[in-house]
Amino acid sequence: MQRLKQALPLVLVAVALLARLLPGPRTIDDSYITFRYTRNLLAGEGFVYNPGERVLGTTTPLYGLTLAGIGLLAGGSQADFPQIALLLNAFLDAFTCLLLYTLGKRTGAPGVGAVSGLIWGVLPFSVTFAIGGLETSLFVCLLTATASAHLNGNRATTAALAALCLLTRPDAALLMAPLGLDRLFLAMRSGERPSWREWAAFLLPILLWVLPASAFYGSPLPHSISAKAAAYLLPPESALFRLVQHYATPFMDNLTFGPAGIAVGLVLYPFLSIVGIRRLVRTSPRVWPWLAFPWIWFLAYAVANPLIFRWYLTPPLPPLIFSVLAGAGQLVRLLPPFQGKWAHSRYLLAAIPLTLALRGWTWQPDHGLPHPAPEMAWYALELKYAEAADALQPALAAAPGATVAAGDIGVLGYRSGARILDALGLISPEALPYYPTDPAYHVNAFAVAPDLIIDQQPDFIVLLEVYGREGLFKDPRFQQAYELLHVVDTGIYDSRGMLIYQKKQAAGP
Repeated sequence: MQRLKQALPLVLVAVALLARLLPGPRTIDDSYITFRYTRNLLAGEGFVYNPGERVLGTTTPLYGLTLAGIGLLAGGSQADFPQIALLLNAFLDAFTCLLLYTLGKRTGAPGVGAVSGLIWGVLPFSVTFAIGGLETSLFVCLLTATASAHLNGNRATTAALAALCLLTRPDAALLMAPLGLDRLFLAMRSGERPSWREWAAFLLPILLWVLPASAFYGSPLPHSISAKAAAYLLPPESALFRLVQHYATPFMDNLTFGPAGIAVGLVLYPFLSIVGIRRLVRTSPRVWPWLAFPWIWFLAYAVANPLIFRWYLTPPLPPLIFSVLAGAGQLVRLLPPFQGKWAHSRYLLAAIPLTLALRGWTWQPDHGLPHPAPEMAWYALELKYAEAADALQPALAAAPGATVAAGDIGVLGYRSGARILDALGLISPEALPYYPTDPAYHVNAFAVAPDLIIDQQPDFIVLLEVYGREGLFKDPRFQQAYELLHVVDTGIYDSRGMLIYQKKQAAGP
């Protein structure tokens, strides 16, 4: 038993690394936006998407700059950023597993920490976005490290990590708020006010970004936040329903039990979380901000009602799973079969959530790399955009400096290298005045504004047909000005292909 405990950290690291390196990179479209910022920085163009256009369209500057630092040593602007991101994320997630293990020991629940780390190593919501190249692994690692430092009473370290969290994603404020409140309570009870070291550790990283970003972009806040708020048409309760389903299935129970699993989870997991939080806070009172974080996250996103991308659902999972397992462990201890000399046998129950999580894996994905991977590591759309970028290359070679309008700009922009007009507006401020669009244009949450294309007159347009079906493609002005160049066959999002249009040449005199 002692040898097993000594080997456990190595097992957690090995499981996390294997679960990410085995599938290989299955990079998500949004990741390529950050990659292009990073590549342009290393090419001497600045931290921009389109050279010469100072627009901050990535929400994760720290992740982009971290990739740039690694890329500088691995080929500069020609570095393989999807592969770099995969390796970086794999090691970050492995460290998160270790942090969960140490949090378990620190809160008097070593078994909970070990099982949480093991589940995090293989959970599809963890693996998918690590191999997808997103900043999620860095964000979760920093959030967990910040909570751990706070629990250990490392004030300056907590402050520095809190600043790095905010520079990775602005919604880190949802953990920083309760952490700051707990620090205030401590100061009121003990009279121990924050030292200058704490203030410096927090403010210095923030200022090192805010001051240059304000000078360069005009604002340190990502432009993409306002763009997403304006462009998507959503029912007022859509985020709430998505979050409720997610919190009812933290181990992806629905894959095993279907709708019944969701119904049971709606009651079971909040109950277990409350039981677990009560138990853990009694042992380690300063852990409460981290354990409250999933529920603060839930309320904030339910009220804001953004379009919930899958990676938005990952950050609250580690503390949620931790509290659920702690609650389950507390109840299991009361059962006679798991008392006395059989007490250690309760750890065998960890096989249940682990098995549920592994049900989300497939040995033979139906697209992309033929390696075992989580089923939700879906990147068929990215493969289609790569196909579209390749099909567009001959036309771009004949039209240097051409502008390409697109609704999804990651793969297309990264692979083509062309100047991009983002029809959603993430990196194109000129698109914002055209949204929100007429609801009649929408088949799904997003529809391209016809007036944007007519006014801006891009040289090429690459869109899923569904984005323009009821609006742009029916507009007589568009039909007169553009001709169909190529169709990439796809039915993604019920689209009738991915369409590539070219602006018609003006008639001669």
